Amino acid sequence: MYIAIAGNIGSGKTTLTGMLTERYGAKAYYEESDNPYIGDFYDDMNRWSFNLQICFLGSRIRQTVEMLREPAADIFQDRTVYEDAHIFADNLHRMGLMSGRDFDTYMSIFALITNLVPRPDLLIYLKADVPTLISQIRRRGRAYEMNIDEEYLRRLNERYDDWIENIYDGEVFVVDKDREDFVSDASVMEKICARIDARRAELTAEKEGVR
Repeated sequence: MYIAIAGNIGSGKTTLTGMLTERYGAKAYYEESDNPYIGDFYDDMNRWSFNLQICFLGSRIRQTVEMLREPAADIFQDRTVYEDAHIFADNLHRMGLMSGRDFDTYMSIFALITNLVPRPDLLIYLKADVPTLISQIRRRGRAYEMNIDEEYLRRLNERYDDWIENIYDGEVFVVDKDREDFVSDASVMEKICARIDARRAELTAEKEGVR
C-alpha cells in the first residue's frame, strides 16, 4: 500500500511519516532537504526558483524509480511529485518569481513523468493555518527557513486548497493540524491509522472483486 503525506512547509509531514513508518513496519521515503539551491532560493527567489524546482523534480523522479522497485507491502512518502508542480512551481509562477518560459519548460518535464508515477492509494493532507506553520518552522530551527515570508506560506496554502478541492482526483484524508495534533494526542494518531486500515480493506475488497 502506497500512502503519501502532503502539506505545506512546517505542517508535520516528516514527523507523521516517521510515526506511521514505525507503526506499520513500513518503508519511508523522505523529501530531500539538502537541495543545493534552497539557501540561495530563500535569499533570491526570482533568480533561483527554476533551479530549485528542477532539482526537487529530479530528486522525486529518482525516488519514484526506487519506489517502483520496492517490494515492501507498505510505503509512506513525505510529499509527492504533484505538489512540486501544482503547488510550488505554480505558486512561484503566479507570484512572478518564475518566468512563463521557465514554468512551461518545468511543466513539460513534469508531464513527461506523470505517467510513470503511481498515484497514492491514500493521500493524507495535513491542513494548517499560517500561525501553526510558523510555530512549527521555528521549533525545528532550520536556518534557511527562518526568513520565510508569511505571505508566501499563505499563498502556498491557497494552492494546496485548490489542488485538493479541484485538481487531485485520488483518495484524500484531511487532518486539521490546527486542532488535531497527532504528536500530543494519541487519539488523532488512532484516527489516522483507522483511515489507513479502512483504505487497505477497501483495496483488498476491490482486488477480490476483480478475481
